Amino acid sequence: MRRTERIRQAVAEPLSPGQIQKFENEGWKLVAVEWEREIREEPKAASLAHHDPPFGLRVAADAPALEENPQETDILVAMMELIIQDGPYSAIAQELNRRGYRTRDGQGWTPVAVFELLPRLIDAGPRILSTEHWRRYRQEHQHVSAD
Repeated sequence: MRRTERIRQAVAEPLSPGQIQKFENEGWKLVAVEWEREIREEPKAASLAHHDPPFGLRVAADAPALEENPQETDILVAMMELIIQDGPYSAIAQELNRRGYRTRDGQGWTPVAVFELLPRLIDAGPRILSTEHWRRYRQEHQHVSAD
């Protein structure tokens, strides 16, 4: 059985034809060359940086500010309700898809997409928990659990 041996050699100066010939005489074959150079990095302007607003918010049409995105807020509320039911992420994703909700890029929800949205749900949680909708949801489910 044959196997291949490889070595990597850092060089401080260009290899001479004699050095290459020495390796070839020892049975080595040149198979790759790696090049590098230093480049000057231009500082990136902070004003040119593009960041999507957090899920559940959008850029307001009439001002450079953020406002609530009702469709995405509905998704966050639904996720909160489903998480409280203590189901797996796959069941949460399946239910979001069943309700017709889509991710920002128009795709169906997956367990990974649900998991990746959890930090945003934590950020938005206090606002969601203080809404009238959530108060009603809590009252309805307190009666169910008391029966």
